[in-house]
Formats: sequence, C-alpha cells, structure tokens
Amino acid sequence: MPYVIAGVIVAVGAAAAWLARPLRTDPARRAALAEATAALDRELAGNLELTSMFDQTKQAVVLENGEFARHRATIEHEAAATFPALADLYSRIPETESAMERRGPANSIKDDDRRLIEGWEGDARAARRSLREVLHARPLAGWKAAMARLRASLASR
Repeated sequence: MPYVIAGVIVAVGAAAAWLARPLRTDPARRAALAEATAALDRELAGNLELTSMFDQTKQAVVLENGEFARHRATIEHEAAATFPALADLYSRIPETESAMERRGPANSIKDDDRRLIEGWEGDARAARRSLREVLHARPLAGWKAAMARLRASLASR
C-alpha cells in the first residue's frame, strides 16, 4: 500500500513538472511580434519627433498611423495586455492633430489643447516602453505555464 501512494505522488509530481515547463512561443509568431514591435516603435518615435517639432515651431503636423493598421492583428493577438493602450493612443491621433491646428492670437495654444497634446506625447512614450517590454518578456514558466497549457487544452475541445 505505501508503494502505491508513493507511486501516485511521483506520478502527480511528474505531471505537474511536465505542465510547468517553460512555455515557448512559435518562432514564426515571435518573428511577427518582433517585426510589429519594431515598426510601431519606429512610427511612434517619428510621431514624437513631429510633436517635438510642433513644440518648437507651433506649426501643425500630421501624425503617422499606417504601421498600427498594418500590424494591428499581430499586436492584438501577441501583446494583448499592451493592445488597448495602443488602440486608444492611435484613436486619439485625429483629436491631437486638431488640437495642434487650433491657434489663438500670436500663434498661442489653449491650455486644454496643450494638455491634450502633451498627454498624447506622454502616452506614446509609455506605449513604446510597454512594446519593448513585451518583446523582451521571458516565456511563461511554472504555475502560469501550467495554467496556460490547461486553458489551451480546454479551449481546443
């Protein structure tokens, strides 16, 4: 009887260790995420440069949004935690551009418009940081990997 209990304990431990091994991502999905992250990082860097030029010249600029549209599905699937902030950031581009175009006497900008533009800039910097963190995140291991495997197994049924 003690051998049966020991055998069950060993089997449960082996199954738990097998489920808890690091969860590796598919190399093709990883490459697509790296490409999407790099493209969005470049686009956001360019947009931040444009807003910096606006700060200096007070001339309205047109912000880029093509790379987000191109890589939207990849970011939504592979970086689900970062996606809502990015989608919100890109949805606020027209509002930010409109704020840049509104000027008062002597090319002055209203405080509300300035706050909107500076808020967009700050959110763009935060989005760039979060994109880089997603790219350099370690694979799931331990309990989180086991739960992800079990969820995937149940979802496929």
